[in-house]
Amino acid sequence: MYIKDYSRSLELLAEAKTLAVENNWHKQHFLALNNMGANYYSMLDYGEALNYYLEAYTLAIKELDAQQEMTVLNNIAILFLREKNYSRAIEYFEKAYELAKNVSDQKKIALYAVNLGLAYNSNEMPQQALYFLEEALSLREENPAVVTEAQIGLADNLLLRKEYAKAVELALELLSQEELKQDTELRLSVLLILSNVYEALNELLTAESYALKALEKPVNLESKMLVYEQLVALYTQTDQYEQALAAKDSLLSLHTDLNNIKNGKLYETNKVKFEIQNYQQQLRENKQKLEKQRKSYFQLLGGALLAFLLTGWALRNSYIKNKQEKVLHRRNQELNALELKQKQSDNLLLEQQMQEKETLGLLEQERLKNEIEVRNRKLSAKALYLSERNELIAALINDLSNNPEINDNKSIKEQIKKLKALLKTDAEWDEFIRHFEEVNHNFLTRLKRRHPSLNANDIRFVTYLYMNLSHKEIAALLNITAEACRKRKERISKKMELEDSSLLFNYLSSLK
Repeated sequence: MYIKDYSRSLELLAEAKTLAVENNWHKQHFLALNNMGANYYSMLDYGEALNYYLEAYTLAIKELDAQQEMTVLNNIAILFLREKNYSRAIEYFEKAYELAKNVSDQKKIALYAVNLGLAYNSNEMPQQALYFLEEALSLREENPAVVTEAQIGLADNLLLRKEYAKAVELALELLSQEELKQDTELRLSVLLILSNVYEALNELLTAESYALKALEKPVNLESKMLVYEQLVALYTQTDQYEQALAAKDSLLSLHTDLNNIKNGKLYETNKVKFEIQNYQQQLRENKQKLEKQRKSYFQLLGGALLAFLLTGWALRNSYIKNKQEKVLHRRNQELNALELKQKQSDNLLLEQQMQEKETLGLLEQERLKNEIEVRNRKLSAKALYLSERNELIAALINDLSNNPEINDNKSIKEQIKKLKALLKTDAEWDEFIRHFEEVNHNFLTRLKRRHPSLNANDIRFVTYLYMNLSHKEIAALLNITAEACRKRKERISKKMELEDSSLLFNYLSSLK
């Protein structure tokens, strides 16, 4: 197949397939089918290639493991990608990718991630493509062979996402690599990306120069057609109509050459199919001859008593052996069934234990939440009590101070001073803070760490606000007016870099 002798390759593969089917060699049968599909793919007979790939896929699902299944899925996806059926290509690439993920085959994950990235790029879905290309590059150590293609895909992705500067930088870096100097097809892909970038930037002469560079080295006909399509577009945009017509003529000539090659491939495909059918007919005839010879041989043996006895003895031994194997097989099945049942029982028990732990954890969380709410209500009640007490004391002081009959009474004046001192004491505040910290763990610590510019009075105000006290209640606790309370809230909000003081309570609640 690699030296393009498809006829001989398919003949050998047909023989291998027949042997594999006769001997129930499922893996060899799969390899024969998959490689027959690859032969037809190389011969541009995509319909026949798909038939063999689907037959290999069916066999892989029934008889083999994920390794073979993901391999043929990837081949089917590549076929759809060549046919520009991007949605189907993505579908099969994703199936292969998921299988590789399931068996943790990092090398295959990298390969299929690149293919998915390229397919999503072709389908103009750059965000989805970027995810898979970045994943492939993250696995460069597991599969270094995909790095260059992943980087080219990333450059194309940057073009699609209009990050032109980054696309140019990456493409120029790729052109300097030794691998692209050897691989003309990869080099052409990068040059076309550069041409498309500069076309998007309306630097059409630069775009034209990169497209022409792509023709400096020999590439396949389909790649050349991509270059000439780009040149036709660029020449048309720059009003170079003669050059555009010349490029169009070259493009038509390439189409003709490609069709001639496809017709030649079609003839070769039909010839190969005929040779395979002829070879299969010869195999059938040989098999029939062999069956006739075998019948004659057994007829001769049947006439001899010794042969009969030997045959009977052999059949008896075979019967005993098969019976023993069946017994062993049945016992193995029973043991496997018991092991499976035990595993299921263990898993069910483990699941129940986990559910119980989860339930206990939720109950504990609910209990703690309720306890915090109860203690916060007690704190609020205490704060309200202090608020009301301070209001009463302030009212009493005001009444006493405005009474002219007691202005000259030194004893009463002394008592008024003591009452005023009660309004200014911090002992109750300290006790309140201690209880507040017990209930709302680390709230003040987080507040101070985030906003070190807050002073003690600011923190005291914020604490009351966090307890959801009204302006009036806070004003009474701090012995200030409601208007002063409102202004202090605005000043603290600015300190905490909040746009609106109405957002302060919600912000404090988020610090829990």
